[in-house]
Amino acid sequence: MKNPDLFQGEKYLNKNRNYFEGWYFKNSNNQESISFIPGINIDENKKAFIQVITNNSSYFVDYDISEFEFNIKPFYVKIGNNIFSKDNIHIQIDDTNQNLHISGDIKYSNSKNINTSLINPNIMGPFSYVPFMECNHAILSMKNKADGLIKFNNQEILFNNDNGYIEKDWGVSFPSSYIWCQGNNFKNPSSSFMLSIADIPFKLFNFKGLIAVLVVDDKEFKFTTYNNSKLLNFNLDKNFLNITLQKGKFLLDVQAHSNLGHKLSAPVKGKMKKDIIESINSNITVTLKENNNTIFSDTSNNCGLEVVQNDFVN
Repeated sequence: MKNPDLFQGEKYLNKNRNYFEGWYFKNSNNQESISFIPGINIDENKKAFIQVITNNSSYFVDYDISEFEFNIKPFYVKIGNNIFSKDNIHIQIDDTNQNLHISGDIKYSNSKNINTSLINPNIMGPFSYVPFMECNHAILSMKNKADGLIKFNNQEILFNNDNGYIEKDWGVSFPSSYIWCQGNNFKNPSSSFMLSIADIPFKLFNFKGLIAVLVVDDKEFKFTTYNNSKLLNFNLDKNFLNITLQKGKFLLDVQAHSNLGHKLSAPVKGKMKKDIIESINSNITVTLKENNNTIFSDTSNNCGLEVVQNDFVN
């Protein structure tokens, strides 16, 4: 509960039980973004993988489960020659079948995360304690400083006092329908934002789970299912998304414009077989009002955005 960054699935490595676990490391500067998703999936087989997504492309790289390693103190996961932690990542991927060659290092510092408590050990709040959730979600760093160089095929992506974001998921399956967006390239450098609305199976019924966090100047504003926030408006039209949330005297309006997206794979019963589309160079405008007075309004570029629909609006 207190350390969701750690590998949660050790007990499944020697079992034939459907399971997945993956970390999401997003890195962005003013021009572009690149995200790495290391993870494992267990169905009738056991595999490790790394997914890579940039502004213009995406890749899925398979590894044998024997190439997956994890450590607790200090935390890191290692897949092949690639190492991922909350302090740094080291990348060395050569996949000739996909003409993919990536190498480099990124160092993380000044990590800022959400506020937690015994009742709310992470962003899922009290739902963190429910043992039968199909998908568990955790934010590991709302924003951190990213410095380093990634060589991606014939391109060099430099990060110099730029932005990183880290989250993870684990369980059995992703929700059948959900919206996810994240941005921390606002004009106000202290700001970061993430939002997810998902159709959550819960034993005999489903409900729409809501989590949204806006951090401005170290002040945190949460809009969640468990703190009685409400979804007032939902409008999805082609590449445009508008959502309005309310918690007491606060209104949060989110407008997202999707740019070119690319295919990633998501888990269904432990198998990475569902194709989803993610853009990591979208634009998000976030406006926060208190008693109808605007206290924050800003736009971030190079944002992450996924919209997976299955009668979601209904």
